[in-house]
Amino acid sequence: MTESLVLSTAAAIMRRFSVALGIRTVVKRKIASFTPHAAFAALAALSACSSVPMVKDGAPASVVLDKQIVREATPRNEPLSTYGNPTHYSVFGKRYRVMSIEQSDDFVETGMASWYGTKFHGGLTSTREPYDMYAMTAAHKTLPLPSYVQVTNLENGRMAIVRVNDRGPFHDGLVIDLSYAAASRLGVVNAGTARVEVKLIAGPIASKATNSVYVQAGAFTDQDNAARLVSRLETEDIEGDIRTRETVRRNKTIFRVHVGPFPSRAAAHDVAQHLLRMGLTESMIVTE
Repeated sequence: MTESLVLSTAAAIMRRFSVALGIRTVVKRKIASFTPHAAFAALAALSACSSVPMVKDGAPASVVLDKQIVREATPRNEPLSTYGNPTHYSVFGKRYRVMSIEQSDDFVETGMASWYGTKFHGGLTSTREPYDMYAMTAAHKTLPLPSYVQVTNLENGRMAIVRVNDRGPFHDGLVIDLSYAAASRLGVVNAGTARVEVKLIAGPIASKATNSVYVQAGAFTDQDNAARLVSRLETEDIEGDIRTRETVRRNKTIFRVHVGPFPSRAAAHDVAQHLLRMGLTESMIVTE
């Protein structure tokens, strides 16, 4: 098997993974590398017939950032992004619950910051915007997207405001992943990591009201049957909250088991396919 075929296959799997979950997984200098489960499995299977070189992340060659070139992030309350804001999601077996707009009020966090650069430049972020390593942006695991935060490097006192439009970092002990520009401004590039304070400056605002999108796993006239299905679904690694909704139809109470809500029908598609693979052939995407 040729090296180009191996790389293109692995890249395709990585793209499918990131689009499905709306997240980006980072490999960083001076930090242990890691990959999504699907891509890792594919690379392991292919390793028997080819040697796969790992693409390293890093800083651009021969580029000096200037404050007059890098545009500062201007805090404002943007509409909540359609993408990248599931109620919760799982990476490497760990579940993360995304904060609501209300929950993120007065958010302050202290921990280690990392950064990502050339390897992901031009790729899609969780909000489906291209990642620009020369923009003042960042990734966070649970803040609603997009948010603006003030990041203070507690080791040198430097401060910068960045726009959070991505998910990550998923390495233990890290709280925020900075763009190359932001890391350069804060003096994090050479060290690779730094202890920082992250403070919310401006969070998103709710988009105009629209119908909520759910995946209906089943509908029952017997509440016990609905409860059994809920218990079964709770043992599965399914993105989205699981709930029972009661409706009255022709003087009968119907107990509908829903997963969601999701920002769009496209976002609900993978969950619907998961339920079909479980044998729940009557599952469907619904709006309410």
